[in-house]
Amino acid sequence: MYYIRISAAIQDRDEPGGKFQVYFGRAVHTMHHHKREVDPMTTQTRNDVLLEGAALTAPVLSHENHGQRFFRFPLEVPRLSGQADVLPVLLPEPALLPIETGSFVRVRGQLRSFNNRSGVGSRLVLTVYALEAEAGDGTPQNHILLSGALCKPPVYRRTPLGRSICDLMLAVPRRYGRADYLPAIAWGQLAARCGAMQVGDQLALEGRVQSRAYQKVTESGTQTRVAYEVSIMRLLDLEEL
Repeated sequence: MYYIRISAAIQDRDEPGGKFQVYFGRAVHTMHHHKREVDPMTTQTRNDVLLEGAALTAPVLSHENHGQRFFRFPLEVPRLSGQADVLPVLLPEPALLPIETGSFVRVRGQLRSFNNRSGVGSRLVLTVYALEAEAGDGTPQNHILLSGALCKPPVYRRTPLGRSICDLMLAVPRRYGRADYLPAIAWGQLAARCGAMQVGDQLALEGRVQSRAYQKVTESGTQTRVAYEVSIMRLLDLEEL
């Protein structure tokens, strides 16, 4: 088992506001994948995202649920390489603040997954759900702490240049019997370690949320699409927590 040293805290409820504290949440459901039971009752779960970047547009209304309105906007977070990740942010109306195009915004929240029933694009839609949002100071931030259980066999491979890659799917239980299914990617020695894991193994990681453009061949031609995933930076043993 691999875990991450928890150096940050997450909010102990889904509503914005309130103090942050470490929350040892446990879900009440059991997931089954590839004939092996994934039991979140024995899994310490973490899902904590910190982002800061520039808003590419002002927030627009996304949807309304149970009388609560939600807004969305794209957040551009520069990388050290000079490239940038453009990440979708969803925030409930109580967390909404005046955001203009180009303004710096700091977001604390969780990485969430939703099923795409439109039939267009990926079947799994990822977004950063903002529990808190505030004006930023212009310092780019992109950190995520995750822990959960592997719900699909790891896919280990090598690039044409011989570099190791491993694709993972992590099930992170949420409150009220739900779970987020979050894709992650590891490189180099981390990829080799992740590739040896099995479905149901508990895993915790530190990394960043990244966007990646790719070409999809469809009946109407080739389309450019964007995928979102967690780039794993570090794994630690449980004893190191």
